[in-house]
Amino acid sequence: MRITVVGMGNAGTAISADLTRMGHQVTLLKTSNAIHSTHHRLLMSTSLVELHEKGCVQNVELYEVTDDFSSAFRDAEIIFVFVQTTYHDQVIQKMLPFLQQDQIIVLEPGYLSTAYFINKQEDIPFAVVEATSTPVDCRIIQPGSVTILYRNVRNPVAVFPRKCAKNVMSKLEAIEYNFVLKSSVVEIALHNPNLIVHTAGGILSIPRVEKTGGEYYMYREVFTPSVWRVVEALDNEKMNLLGALGYERIPYVEACRERNSVDQTVDAKDVFFEYAKTSNLKAPTSAYDRFITEDVPQGLVLLESFSKHLNLPTPVCTSLIEIASHALDIEFRDTGRSVERLGKDAINTILKDSGFQGII
Repeated sequence: MRITVVGMGNAGTAISADLTRMGHQVTLLKTSNAIHSTHHRLLMSTSLVELHEKGCVQNVELYEVTDDFSSAFRDAEIIFVFVQTTYHDQVIQKMLPFLQQDQIIVLEPGYLSTAYFINKQEDIPFAVVEATSTPVDCRIIQPGSVTILYRNVRNPVAVFPRKCAKNVMSKLEAIEYNFVLKSSVVEIALHNPNLIVHTAGGILSIPRVEKTGGEYYMYREVFTPSVWRVVEALDNEKMNLLGALGYERIPYVEACRERNSVDQTVDAKDVFFEYAKTSNLKAPTSAYDRFITEDVPQGLVLLESFSKHLNLPTPVCTSLIEIASHALDIEFRDTGRSVERLGKDAINTILKDSGFQGII
């Protein structure tokens, strides 16, 4: 299958190499030089990725590595977007002139970026897929080299418009990531795990991160009983919104179990804490890490704004936004995802497509 991966960071690099290893023809598109500049230059010149996983190393040659949007999207069947959600609006605007009918765009993850497509092109001739999270945990360990730390057992996704779901899922089944179809990209956005654990964990980790200079493993260290009560209170606010929108009130830990456990009968909370105990992910490494700078404005502000439109209280979510804004001296609501910024009409279009009559 001809696949384009947008974004040459941790996930984009790892997934490009992994898909190539599966036998797909993969083009990797560089969108900026904001980070990993040495890594970018190396891949642009060699197209080679050194892929590490469970002690094995494999050198993988990608079909193409480019910064040319036009050539990257030409004849691509599936386009995976692995760009921080903070930059989705700008990247989608650059993508749109080159997208073709019947292509499948997969946002990994989405946080409801489907709305950006609708705002810019009301009648979109392609399908947009949003995922709750990336299929793998991974990190660039040195320029040209990436390691896969963990693979999800299942990867929940939703398709807009829903009429395309059958065709889209038949294509995605050819990729060995065990995608699982859910009802709506709104539901998928609210089940992004980063909305809950990155934000609460990252904000409450700030003293520890600053004290250690980034020598810190959040999943292993921060989720003490007191912090976990904050996580559960924030998660309850998310479930209140899901319920008000007509979706099932699924707790964070149950969604975590679906992604990470083969056995769906085990205790869901145990699945999370087993993952946390064995996590080798060193993060956040700074108070200004994406755990806060991305997931507060793109996740918590989204949750707060939706809830306000439905007259739902969000004391924990609102408090975390305030604390993060004061701690980092950034007003995250100024740039965050709100109903107004995503567009009421676009959101209502998405909600109606999934059977709900709209929030406005």
